[in-house]
Amino acid sequence: MSDVLQTMPTVEVAVDDCWNRIGVRGDNSCPKLKDYFRCLNCPTFATAASALLDRPVSAAGFRQTDEMPLQSGGDQGDVDNMLRRGRGDATASMLVFRVGEEWLGLPTTVIVEVIEARAIHSLPHQANQSVLGLTNIRGALKICVSLGRMLGIGGIGGNGGSGSGSNGIAAHAGQRLLVVSHEEQILAFPVNEVSGVHAYAADAAQLPPSTIAQTGSAYTQAVIGWRDKKVGLLDCGLLFYALNRSLT
Repeated sequence: MSDVLQTMPTVEVAVDDCWNRIGVRGDNSCPKLKDYFRCLNCPTFATAASALLDRPVSAAGFRQTDEMPLQSGGDQGDVDNMLRRGRGDATASMLVFRVGEEWLGLPTTVIVEVIEARAIHSLPHQANQSVLGLTNIRGALKICVSLGRMLGIGGIGGNGGSGSGSNGIAAHAGQRLLVVSHEEQILAFPVNEVSGVHAYAADAAQLPPSTIAQTGSAYTQAVIGWRDKKVGLLDCGLLFYALNRSLT
């Protein structure tokens, strides 16, 4: 395998970085911006990214595991401990955010983007109090949902789940909007704060304790240690299922 990698040529791919010239990083003169708004949404950008990702990589880009030396004098117990540490390496990741006083997480695989909060326009005759209304995301109206109300979290305000008016719910400074996708459906969740992405080992996930039953543990699939806190990893499938049932 190493011989093959050593002889593999490095292929340079020519990419026209038009986004730096006429796109959002340039003078914004590209006519496609009228349809796609951002270069990230444009097929030209996606094609260029695919060409770079699919190019062959030389041997310098690989590290052979059979070339990693073991410490001399180690016994089988040391090797077993090393293997256990390897299995405990990060194998999953979540986006960590705060709703009210609770720190929560969603798998990064369902996160479309994190954007600034914006006005939410209430829906008349909406029976589900968790549904705040509609908000405009890149020219499309998306349903906005209060995780605080769904999970019964106290201390929420503004877009987090309290207050509305005839002109909609106003965005508050510092708040963010999580755009989440599940089975081709997109919902928006206003949150009070976003910390960032946290990678964790799958074997570090713990079952939710019964003591959080009052705060929506039905939607919590695991509890994961993060800094000096415990983060409830939400089950996106259950969230969308419950909301779809209430909306039909």
